[in-house]
Amino acid sequence: MPPQEKWKTRSREADWAETRDLARGRGALSNATGRFEKQYAEPFDDGWGEDDDQDFRPQTLKTETIVERPKTIITYNTSPDISFDRTINPYKGCEHGCIYCFARPNHAYRGLSPGLDFETKIFVKPSAASLLEKELSKKSYKPGRIMLAGDTDIYQPLEKELRITRSILDVLARYDHPVALITKSALILRDLDIIAPMAAKGLVSVAVSFTTLDRKLARTMEPRCAAPHRRVETMRELSAAGVPVTAMTAPIIPALNEPELEQLLEAAADAGAIRAGYVLLRLPLEIAGLFTEWLEANYPDRAKRVMSLLRSTHKGEDYRSEWKVRGRGDGPYADLIAKRFANATRRLGLNQVNVSLRTDLFRPPAAKDTGGQMNLFGE
Repeated sequence: MPPQEKWKTRSREADWAETRDLARGRGALSNATGRFEKQYAEPFDDGWGEDDDQDFRPQTLKTETIVERPKTIITYNTSPDISFDRTINPYKGCEHGCIYCFARPNHAYRGLSPGLDFETKIFVKPSAASLLEKELSKKSYKPGRIMLAGDTDIYQPLEKELRITRSILDVLARYDHPVALITKSALILRDLDIIAPMAAKGLVSVAVSFTTLDRKLARTMEPRCAAPHRRVETMRELSAAGVPVTAMTAPIIPALNEPELEQLLEAAADAGAIRAGYVLLRLPLEIAGLFTEWLEANYPDRAKRVMSLLRSTHKGEDYRSEWKVRGRGDGPYADLIAKRFANATRRLGLNQVNVSLRTDLFRPPAAKDTGGQMNLFGE
């Protein structure tokens, strides 16, 4: 059986308790081989280990960083259902461990598992800031809003020490380049000394991913993210500092966090958010198996209903990848969510104003910054 099919059929309740010991504090419950590998493999207990022998007890998984040295740092896209055309992702893989993360399948391209490998083997780009300055200095470069993230979280735990995201912001602030950020982490407040002055110039906006007010659900679904109340506080502090804040209630998971939709929007509006968005749960490739495995282990009483409602928005499938459908679905249930969201945002005064970031202030790295020829008038 091909690896991708095993992701859909694998459901072994006997393994879950032991896997939790191994992956305590992680989101995924398994680490099966990615879809591109010729052989399928996953950890298996053969029964030879003795419970009282330390050598055979599962060891807690530790995070490993892998240095990546790309030649460029800005990635461009032409997707018709994404509102930005360029991104910077300083990290690949994410310690936050959100079970639903749409970026998980990317680890398969590197010969790694979209499961626990995605949460524990993190690719980092320490040269990001210098690469960015080099790209901004090109004569052909045209300024436009850069989405800082778009793949994995720019303020995941490793950022506290590595400070790659902060170094990127330093460059963007130096040259008055517009940037949008999205995160689940309160660590973004560390960089308010850069972000707030940029906001005063109309150069920055921030989206905070806000999925639930239920602490238990958050801890299970997003094990290493900021707690719900910290995300509310983060929105409040950003807003108080003059930063335009969007609450991303994403993903909306039927019968799990979907009942909280209006409460989430109310809490965000009260914290100063001026815009909001949502995305219906997406389950492409390996995520379908990882999510259903997690769902059956943690919410067995709701698992069938969650998946039945989700499939009703994708013509009976777990997921459809078509533009405009992949993040919204269609059909009666999808329409109901869309109407609830529209009614709540209208009532709360959200999405009444557009946030347009300025590009006219951008000044490319000058000769004095890059070591090239000086300006004629020494400016």
